[in-house]
Amino acid sequence: MNVRPKPPAESGKILYTQVYDYIWDRIRRGDWKAHDKLPSVRALAGELQLHRLTVFRAYGLLKEQGIVYVKEKSGYYVSEEQPHADPAAPKGEEAAFFVPTAAGVSEKALSGPRHGGGRMQNTLSEIHRIPADYSFSQALIDPNLLPNLFLSDHVKQVFDRYPKLLGTYSSVQGDEELRELLSADLQRKNKLQVSPDELLITTGGQQAIDLLAGVYLRPMDHVLVERPTYSSALDCFRQRGARLLPVEIRRDGYDLDVVEAYLKRHKPRMFYMNPTFHNPTGYTVPAVQRKQLVELAERYGCLIVEDDAVHDVYFDAPPPPPLYSYDTEGWVVYLRSFSKYLAPGLRICAVAARAAAMVPLLTAKSLADNGTPLVNQKLFQHCFESVRLQLHLEKLRTALQIRRDVMEQALASGTGWQWFRPQGGLNLWVHLPDGLNANRLLTESIRRGLTFVPGTICDPMGEMNDQIRLSYSFMNEARIQEGVHLLVRLAEELVQSE
Repeated sequence: MNVRPKPPAESGKILYTQVYDYIWDRIRRGDWKAHDKLPSVRALAGELQLHRLTVFRAYGLLKEQGIVYVKEKSGYYVSEEQPHADPAAPKGEEAAFFVPTAAGVSEKALSGPRHGGGRMQNTLSEIHRIPADYSFSQALIDPNLLPNLFLSDHVKQVFDRYPKLLGTYSSVQGDEELRELLSADLQRKNKLQVSPDELLITTGGQQAIDLLAGVYLRPMDHVLVERPTYSSALDCFRQRGARLLPVEIRRDGYDLDVVEAYLKRHKPRMFYMNPTFHNPTGYTVPAVQRKQLVELAERYGCLIVEDDAVHDVYFDAPPPPPLYSYDTEGWVVYLRSFSKYLAPGLRICAVAARAAAMVPLLTAKSLADNGTPLVNQKLFQHCFESVRLQLHLEKLRTALQIRRDVMEQALASGTGWQWFRPQGGLNLWVHLPDGLNANRLLTESIRRGLTFVPGTICDPMGEMNDQIRLSYSFMNEARIQEGVHLLVRLAEELVQSE
């Protein structure tokens, strides 16, 4: 069946700003120097596979900012006098919410999705840095649910076993004993055929995403992403100047006809996905689609980056096998976070990749930090191989399921709130009552000491302003109940004030 995909999310007025960023970034890097002639509109449009009007609008904005000038009947040239700072971004293309910075005396605007490369941002991190009495933005596990005394007891044992631990580095790829342990665990529990040499230990999943973006993405490359998805990954891809192709994720997975149409038409470099207890929706892609997705990746030469941060945090039944289990040709790179449910502060993620992908990743990792701290790896290894970990996981699943239920009961006290009940993970994806704006609700919630994640920053198109992500993992049952009741009351006040 031939399905013509909808235009990419960052097309039209948004896409020309990406071309603007691409040209301006190359000028700053020295690829084009003062008075150099730039490619013609026709040539650059052909190179980037864009409409000529899109490139023309980008050149017009560069001229308006004084970055380029025009010679009549000749073309565009780089100006000699360049702005000392980045020119202001085109206006009217960002959703923003406002944060009181000093007891309501002044406000700071936190922007929603910005488009194009060259502008460093992480909106989710900015929300996390806001002090809050009720933090529903943190997709972290309450420290009180973690085996803290157990971890403390093991610290001395680890240093007794490895007395020179602080006197040496880890290898770039990661501690060999830890990679052997995780390889055996993945083979035994998830039937993944992965050797220790096919594992790289990174400092958390976010570093793994950044390393992959650095290795595989260049300005104007296409990247398939879910709609919605993990916002920090979107920010990472935008920073590289990538063009995002949104694929809606639903309760039953993706529309594979749309996925194939995008693969055929746009030749994306990668498909970043979070198919297991998806962040933020909680959906899980069924096993039959996972096999089909790997087949599509092989057919069209698109790397799948499978982010699996909470695989073991399930409530009723384990999730389907990872896509990596179906991959025989090396088209899937699998990110498996382990420390989130044991010791988040250790920041341990295992990246499974075949040799073709592993070699450039090792180079990127060596340039980033020359290896994840060995102390962290050994502490994690010693805890992970203990029998007590499995007992901890069973208790943790029960505790998180109870907290999910408490949050749902508290939301049900309001009118018009709708959500999907996840069978694992850390979040609820909530549709707001009619008439509510997520960014405005967040601004007012912050004034009352409450934070959550607005749907706008999870959406590659910058929309979804009627949806929010609420994490039930970070606070206890009483605090969840208090915080959600406060949120419901605040929402009712906003609707009434309209």
